[in-house]
Amino acid sequence: MMAISLPFRKSLILVCGAAAMAMVAGCARDNEIEVAGGVGITATRTACPAVAVPLHTGDITLFDPATSRDARAIDIVATITNVTPQCNDSGDKVYQLATFDVIATRRDAGPARTVTLPYYATVLQGGTAVVAKRLGNVAVTFAEGQTRGTGRGQASAYVDRAAATLPADIQERITRKRKAGDEDAAIDPLSLPEVRAAVQRASFELLVGFQLTQEQLEYNVRR
Repeated sequence: MMAISLPFRKSLILVCGAAAMAMVAGCARDNEIEVAGGVGITATRTACPAVAVPLHTGDITLFDPATSRDARAIDIVATITNVTPQCNDSGDKVYQLATFDVIATRRDAGPARTVTLPYYATVLQGGTAVVAKRLGNVAVTFAEGQTRGTGRGQASAYVDRAAATLPADIQERITRKRKAGDEDAAIDPLSLPEVRAAVQRASFELLVGFQLTQEQLEYNVRR
């Protein structure tokens, strides 16, 4: 598997994730100031991992001949799109499934053709720790005489609910109502190192992207 610098930079963040600052659930908005009965922060979370496509890994370009990097030698360009999470968080093991489409174009509208493209699925904890890593392949099919082809793939992850749940004392510190005059009334609890670290430890992500060679990754970065 290719080397990717951590932490990952995301180009796509979807609902059903675990990162407290990126999630929306229920009726209230995360980090919204609550003034009824005191000042507090509404911090709604879910144990479901966030789903993202890391920057520079959502596209792949194939050349013909393979050693050329001339624009006229581009054979196929494919993109991961329509990433859709489906989470089941009813048990002790939270299951996150992400389906996605691959849309591709080819240079020549020739005979029917199928191209197999490799992709990876990585489970990340706390933005840096790789918990699991899997490789897969998605088949993209071009009909005869067509320059556009499509394929469909999926990735999945299991996460321990306990690991994705904030400790009760941390949850209380984030959501506790604070009244004017309280010693910590003006302090954002998410700015405290111990709170921030706990939120980070309990945050999981399912990252999906093409399994690029180092040369392909560098090509994506340069374009």
